[in-house]
Amino acid sequence: MANKTRISDVIVPELFAPYVVDQTSETSALVQSGITQGCELLDSMVGKGGALIHLPSFKELSGNAEVLSDSESLVPSKVEAHKVTAPILIRGKAWSANELAGALAGSDPMTAAGGMLADWWNVQERKTLVHILMGIFADALRESHSLDVSGRSGLQSMINANAVLDAKQTLGDAANKLTAIAMHSETFTLLQRQNLVEYIPNSEGVIDFPRYLGYKVIVDDGLAPVGNIFSTYLFAEGAFARGEAVPESLTPIELGRDILASDDILVSRRAICLHPVGVSWKQPDNSPNATPSNVELMNGDNWAKVSDDKSIGIVMLRHRIAP
Repeated sequence: MANKTRISDVIVPELFAPYVVDQTSETSALVQSGITQGCELLDSMVGKGGALIHLPSFKELSGNAEVLSDSESLVPSKVEAHKVTAPILIRGKAWSANELAGALAGSDPMTAAGGMLADWWNVQERKTLVHILMGIFADALRESHSLDVSGRSGLQSMINANAVLDAKQTLGDAANKLTAIAMHSETFTLLQRQNLVEYIPNSEGVIDFPRYLGYKVIVDDGLAPVGNIFSTYLFAEGAFARGEAVPESLTPIELGRDILASDDILVSRRAICLHPVGVSWKQPDNSPNATPSNVELMNGDNWAKVSDDKSIGIVMLRHRIAP
């Protein structure tokens, strides 16, 4: 009988956990597109544990410039601050060796296992971001940061360049901060048929993201339509702050064995903060969860806008893909 590669033969938890964290960040479309940006302060606060992070935030400076005088002093304006609350999302998943056996049979099982785990967590992160978008646009940003053309007649109800430009204009002169657009694959296919998608190499000669109206395009079927109404989102760089660390109370990678079934078990746990800048989390009363579920994240009652409209770099366009 051939020797069987055990998970414990290729994974050392103390080394594998940071490897997976790095791989997750390096392969994440959300990170590479700039939609989410890491923050060392947020990393450190996630690492301290707990369920919520309270971040001080300052409003943009206001007031007009004054004429200097040799007899009158300048009148100082108040620097206004507000408190932003962000939830720490603690999630976990377990697999048996049977599901990993094919990947672990490769020449580099450590890389194979790490890649599988990082890719899986990236999918989960995208799902979480979609639920957050649904939550903040249910109420907090619905009036100020969205455009709905789906109720218009005929072709005017569909996504097109004019509709996207009208949507970005909701930010006024702050719209120049928008750099990426996320859409369902059916929306993307429509734009491809219209020959409106460009494939432009970056400075290294690599096509990292297709482009639409100059925006980096992210295609994700997690942005599922409701009936035949689609939601497409425009983002500024750093529209979401992202923090990740391993709290002392959390075991990120754990190995086990079901003796009776002769199966190895791999458990992965993760603590991450994925927070829309300018919006604050309102911890729901009587929540059954120690950390928010995706269902709670998509509840509009749990979010509140706290920053000026132009400081929030997210815009939603609701549209159809057929008249």
